[in-house]
Amino acid sequence: MLMNLTDVFTSAGKVKKVNVPYANDIFSYMGNKYPIKEKTEIAFTFSNVGTESVLIEGELQLVLDIPCDRCLQSVNVHVSVTFAHQVASPEKEEASSEEDEQIFMSGYELDVDTLINNEILINMPVKVLCKEECKGICPVCGGNLNEKECGCDTFVPDPRMAAIKDIFNANKEV
Repeated sequence: MLMNLTDVFTSAGKVKKVNVPYANDIFSYMGNKYPIKEKTEIAFTFSNVGTESVLIEGELQLVLDIPCDRCLQSVNVHVSVTFAHQVASPEKEEASSEEDEQIFMSGYELDVDTLINNEILINMPVKVLCKEECKGICPVCGGNLNEKECGCDTFVPDPRMAAIKDIFNANKEV
């Protein structure tokens, strides 16, 4: 969705408040797609803060359905997005040096989807756990260890001792 900000760029001291619905129902992150369970409207505030410069502020609340990093059970994760970006007019000469930071601006138009997706990425949690003491899944059978112990032998020998083990096995009489 593109929003035209020409009137804010050209009117000194102008402040414009707009609520915009977030259209996506699925959020893609690191090759995975997460359903959005709940979302609020994006509350934007556009303020002319000087010669050919606009301050874009906003906030959004989301609840994403993300699997636990240890046991893969579904977890509702609350993501709170608050942002503020000062953007320069496309006619401003210094805009070329800041162009990399303004990938969500195309001329006087704001690309809402690009801006919001980037802000959600920044606010995503690094690790998602269903509970702090999550035991994860069994490396042998794949069972959820939070539900029950599976009884599988999960002993992993120290790989540094493999050479000594080979010596003992080679010298063993049958």
